[in-house]
Amino acid sequence: MERKELLESALDSLPDGVAVFSTEDEVILWNHAAEAITGYAGRELLTMPVPKVLEALLVEGARLAELRPGSWAHAGRGALVRVRHKLGHEVPVMSRALVLRDELGGRIGTAAMFHPAESLDALPHGEAGADEDVAASQADLEERLNSEFEDFRRGGLPFGVLWVGVDQAHELRKTHGASACQAMFEKVRHALAAGLRPSELIGRWGEDEFLVVAHERTAQMLAAHAQNLAGLARTADFRWWGDRVSITVSIGAAQADCGQDETLAQLLERTRKAMIASTREGGNRITSASGGQRCLPS
Repeated sequence: MERKELLESALDSLPDGVAVFSTEDEVILWNHAAEAITGYAGRELLTMPVPKVLEALLVEGARLAELRPGSWAHAGRGALVRVRHKLGHEVPVMSRALVLRDELGGRIGTAAMFHPAESLDALPHGEAGADEDVAASQADLEERLNSEFEDFRRGGLPFGVLWVGVDQAHELRKTHGASACQAMFEKVRHALAAGLRPSELIGRWGEDEFLVVAHERTAQMLAAHAQNLAGLARTADFRWWGDRVSITVSIGAAQADCGQDETLAQLLERTRKAMIASTREGGNRITSASGGQRCLPS
């Protein structure tokens, strides 16, 4: 069996859909799982531009992978997107995409891996890695999130979410290891907690991320609250082996609207995308998912 046939056979055995696109977004590989999920047979799509009803597989996932080129793992659980099945119905899928590059760094295509979303109510998280403390924090906070969101739906306190990514985490982990990162996260958590109201919650929501549940009355007030927290994060005095590490955060902010039928998972997905937008613009920024407002912390 030739190498190409062996590769295609291996990809066809995967339970996830796998698609590879050229730089012109033409389909050059479409495995059996992709056919089953979308209804489109590979022979219909090969060498053809990706149909518009399937473009979501590329758009969100490719933007995510571009944050750190070459890092498939950073895409984590991927983005919740909706594609149109060949029969016409909508299929929610979790899609991860990786921009493919040659040895000189030039883009040569895109690969996407996707599977049906188990539930639209599944909450998007950051990557927890192998850290049991992070996983425990996510589990505890998820329970409180669901409870407070239900209270909000019944007419309780306003409900807003801040997804906070620590800009220096990836580089610090690479240069100084996991212990340095954990020490930094403790400093950041204490700095952020100092700016929270008694009724607000904070917890780790991923390997490099925190989630804050706030009760500001408007999206504008939530964005202002995020500005204050970003400023507090910058004051965290973190030193490792005598070297002071300056800390900045990228924040996505989203306010729940009692007039919209939005699930908690959808609200968190808006917040996550806003945090990614802040990171893509260089970090040390706040992006409001409600109004698309992006600004440098004052």
